[in-house]
Amino acid sequence: MADQMQWTNALSTRPSLEAAITDVVERAVSSLTAPPDLGLVFISSAFASEYSRLLPLLAEKLSVPILIGCSGGGVIGTTTKGQTQELEAEAALSLTLAHLPGVNLKVFHVLADELPDLDSSPDAWIDLIGVPPSPTPQFILLCGSFASGINDLLQGLDFAYPGSVTVGGQASAGGMSGRVALFCNDRLYREGTVGLALSGNIVLETIVAQGCRPIGKPMQVTKAERNIILELDEQVPLVLLRELIANLSEKERILAQHSLFVGIAMDGFKPSLQQGDFLIRGILGVDPSAGAIAIGDRVRPGQRLQFHLRDAEASAEDLEVLLQQYQNSQDAEVAAAAALMFSCVGRGEGLYGKPNFDSELFRQYIQDIPVGGFFCNGEIGPVAGSTFLHGYTSVFGICRALDLEGEKMG
Repeated sequence: MADQMQWTNALSTRPSLEAAITDVVERAVSSLTAPPDLGLVFISSAFASEYSRLLPLLAEKLSVPILIGCSGGGVIGTTTKGQTQELEAEAALSLTLAHLPGVNLKVFHVLADELPDLDSSPDAWIDLIGVPPSPTPQFILLCGSFASGINDLLQGLDFAYPGSVTVGGQASAGGMSGRVALFCNDRLYREGTVGLALSGNIVLETIVAQGCRPIGKPMQVTKAERNIILELDEQVPLVLLRELIANLSEKERILAQHSLFVGIAMDGFKPSLQQGDFLIRGILGVDPSAGAIAIGDRVRPGQRLQFHLRDAEASAEDLEVLLQQYQNSQDAEVAAAAALMFSCVGRGEGLYGKPNFDSELFRQYIQDIPVGGFFCNGEIGPVAGSTFLHGYTSVFGICRALDLEGEKMG
């Protein structure tokens, strides 16, 4: 029998870091029938004072050539019973191990001041990352603070590696004053971005659930400057927005006071827009005198946008629609091998009022695979072919093998 891709995940809630490491390593290693090529480790901020001990302790128990990871506001992993748990406010450790025959792995750590200018050639980005553009690599990125240059890095990778898929998240410290940790092989970093490039016998598919539902109808930006919308459908944006809110139900009007967002259509020509076609961005403020609206991204004339609302119900509905779309697009003969989950600290129990909501919904559609991940300060995933840093989002990266003819395999 050919050497096949294997993935496993182990989760521990042991309050002692030594005990948690022993627990996850023993369980993960014992469930593989071949040596691991890759490890992904996520540690909850409850262990913040012990981040520097994680890698030395792991190295005593685990031999793996490539290892990346970070701290999270919580961690996500698979229990001994095969259930996925999202652990948000307690000491927890999640370890994913993978045996990846035919996959080339390359790790890197980059700081914001090392990034090429955005008008540089693709070669500048390829030299920085150290990975050729063919065969097309898939990327997993774990970044530090907002000063990590992550938005420029995402643009650069999209430019230099067309067709690549990138997922990941921004490390979270849990508390306001806490420091984050990024792990790369035997090194602990406090800033920048740790990345993993995977190329060869692997494909990464994504579900990016931004947790919103549209209200009203799509409108065209007819005048804009940087991130400020000056005209929509040649009318005053704030007037149109007030009319829209006036026509909502009472429940929706209350929701719009604190959970109103803008969805920017990423495909300028798609006639019928649906979930997954919009990049969701926050509304930063309004200018009552000019009637302009400032949003959390650049906007240009000609783009279409639609206002959105976010709450637990909209978030659940959005994820379910995307899971159904994903399931319908799959060949029934092809099984996924594993999933990585990057979920916003603003989701989870705080949003839904109960634990494990997103992961349980995911498991209803994609069963019997290990899931590992963490709660992020920002989530990385593609929308309509371009990669962005999101908020209030759950990003799933679903891993499969390719056979020699390029067909997906279980």
